[in-house]
Amino acid sequence: MRWLEALTHLGTVAERVPLAPRTTIGVGGYARWLFRPASQAALAKALPLVPPEIPVRVLGRGSNLLVADGEIAALVVDMGGLHGIQVQGTTLIAEAGARMGRVASIAAAHGLGGLEFMATIPGTIGGGAVMNAGAFGHEFFDRLQELVWITRTGARVRRDAREIPHGYRHAAIPADAIVVEARFALSRDDAQAIRARMRAMRDKRQRTQPLERPNCGSVFKNPPGDFAARLIEAAGLKGLRIGGAMISERHANFIVNLGHATAADVRALIARAQEEVKRRFGVQLEPEVRIWEEAS
Repeated sequence: MRWLEALTHLGTVAERVPLAPRTTIGVGGYARWLFRPASQAALAKALPLVPPEIPVRVLGRGSNLLVADGEIAALVVDMGGLHGIQVQGTTLIAEAGARMGRVASIAAAHGLGGLEFMATIPGTIGGGAVMNAGAFGHEFFDRLQELVWITRTGARVRRDAREIPHGYRHAAIPADAIVVEARFALSRDDAQAIRARMRAMRDKRQRTQPLERPNCGSVFKNPPGDFAARLIEAAGLKGLRIGGAMISERHANFIVNLGHATAADVRALIARAQEEVKRRFGVQLEPEVRIWEEAS
């Protein structure tokens, strides 16, 4: 395939790549093709070369992702190589593959406040933008000034954050777009005070979440006026196991991998939680985790 060969000049390409090690929950099958672009410019050149019938999927750290057990018949774009971070005065610019924890630490080192909550989110800037990631009452878009993305045609699009509709765990970014860069407007603050806030958030996360086992983060969005974890616990599902997966005994909105879980095990627990909560409380839980199906 000529298009695949052309991509080798714009980054690295591999076939039948296992995806489980590239997700935080550690389950799933493999990518038909995996492409790691050398730069934003290389990605812009590569995307128009991919035949339109071949789906393109974007992979950051895989922290909010559940990959099906079989083949993901798509070109999976690994953004891990695009992780640059720049600080210009009170502005911080980060590429999509930069981890949010590292972005928060660099902001703190420069005495810039506003991104402390990112220290508790184990994802990347690109994923954070797409889902308007949040924690401790703060969201990605709170300090976002501008986003840059690249479309399947290779067009580079720059948008003011105020022009992008967004809400709880959602941002209206075009389906064919791959976010490559985010610009944040931050505030001057004492570096030690910023780090103290980050430590407090990390400590609370450590106490309340099952970080000792592989997981994909919060499984469900919180329904209006309530918490998914409360509903799942009230339904008596804490500690429920299917195969090698379990609804966490520490936090009911987490599903953990006990060491031999499959994506099917996790999907079965998701369905069970939805069924029980709907039956008992009349609430339909909506997944927060992104699910890649085999045929996608």
